Amino acid sequence: MESSFGLHSLRPGETALVKCLNSSGALRRRLLDMGMVEGTRVECLGVSPGGDPKAFLVRGSMLAIRDRDCRDIIVNRS
Repeated sequence: MESSFGLHSLRPGETALVKCLNSSGALRRRLLDMGMVEGTRVECLGVSPGGDPKAFLVRGSMLAIRDRDCRDIIVNRS
């Protein structure tokens, strides 16, 4: 059984698969445009010195995403 959680919980070096987005409007469109679609593999590369944002590898690109936005990205362990 898969357990789902927010992307903000991923630690550096861990990977997960995008399950769904709980955001709406412009933020949802932007996340989809960056490749955050169902089934996409996401790897946490690191955290900024202040703890926010985190860096993720998504479809060959590095993305920095704020913690509050990561909470709306639901993922499963890969």
